[in-house]
Amino acid sequence: QNWDDQEHLAFVQSHLLDILELLLEPEQLSASSHSSCSSLVSFEAVCALSFLLEGTVSNSGTVRPLHKLALRQPCHGHNGYSKGSRTFSLPKLESWLRSSLTANPLGITVCVKAGKKLAWAQPGEGATRRLRIACSARVVPEVSPLVIMSHVYRQTLAKSSDTLVGAHVRISRCNESFIYLLSPLRSVTIEKCRNSTVVLGPVEVSVHVQSCDNVKVIAVCHRLSLSSTKGCTFHTLTPTQPLILSGNLAVSFAPFHTHYPMLEDHMAQVGLATLPNYWDSPMLVCRDSGDTSVFRLLPPSDFYTFVIPFEMEGDTTETPGGLPQEYQEVLRQREQKMQLWERMVEEAELNRDQRKQLQAVVINKFYEWLVQTGNRQQLDSLVPPALDCKQAAG
Repeated sequence: QNWDDQEHLAFVQSHLLDILELLLEPEQLSASSHSSCSSLVSFEAVCALSFLLEGTVSNSGTVRPLHKLALRQPCHGHNGYSKGSRTFSLPKLESWLRSSLTANPLGITVCVKAGKKLAWAQPGEGATRRLRIACSARVVPEVSPLVIMSHVYRQTLAKSSDTLVGAHVRISRCNESFIYLLSPLRSVTIEKCRNSTVVLGPVEVSVHVQSCDNVKVIAVCHRLSLSSTKGCTFHTLTPTQPLILSGNLAVSFAPFHTHYPMLEDHMAQVGLATLPNYWDSPMLVCRDSGDTSVFRLLPPSDFYTFVIPFEMEGDTTETPGGLPQEYQEVLRQREQKMQLWERMVEEAELNRDQRKQLQAVVINKFYEWLVQTGNRQQLDSLVPPALDCKQAAG
């Protein structure tokens, strides 16, 4: 279970030595590429390990990165730190970490059980008994909040909230839904979702998508990675190459193609700009049998802009950085066709009854298209019921 903190602890405990050996310099490894009792771990390597591990001193409540905990004088005898060489004894460091590791007291389990429940989803067809939206901000106000969303079904869920600002967001097991989180975010994980569209505010660190089927993700983010996805489309603006891990099939990459009024302000808050942009240069980190056809760049003929259908205050009025020329040209050609159609209708000199008949035909054809493409559900769910004070909370 990805959401089981005890499973995470057991995994790290069982692979701790392997993790530490990955941090060793080549000269610290034996001929069999393993560590020895004399192997030393550099201070810089422990700083890198702080990306994964952090903690507190005597349950003080103040969360510190691993390297700052390791440098505390009372810990030196346990983790083998030498001031002269600025290194740690690997056997002692491993023993100290193993004895100190515990399940994350600020993690998903605590968030679900003790966090603030958020009434963001609408009642009705999409509200299931398993629906869960919670935030850890009330439990641990001094660190970046964790927001969990699971089992959102056939809903349009839209939020721009202080609760989301700087939050780690996990979206799980959502189906046939449209999710808009229009605030600057810290990181986002999307897992086991199907037939859904997720629109994100700028993401400071990373967006990771795994085990999803037919999901569209629209985001400005520092890093995008994906694993075990099928038929997913990613409209991104990112300064790093998207990472394609193992198990993906029929992935499409496309340029970021939307905006909302506060987008550029939110991008500035998380330090993201329009250049460089490597949306079209994905990297195959784990090649599946050497097959490079697991992804494609979305053909311009299949490209359409995306409208975020909510009113907000702000100055952004167009897609940041614009669109690549070939995609912009397709939009221009479609606009010309629309103008040609309008001119043809005008020059036809239809009488009043004929105009009504034409309008009825166009409306019927549009309705048929909405039903066939599934877009009718999205439009219908944009009409909210009357909100009471509980639903508006958060």
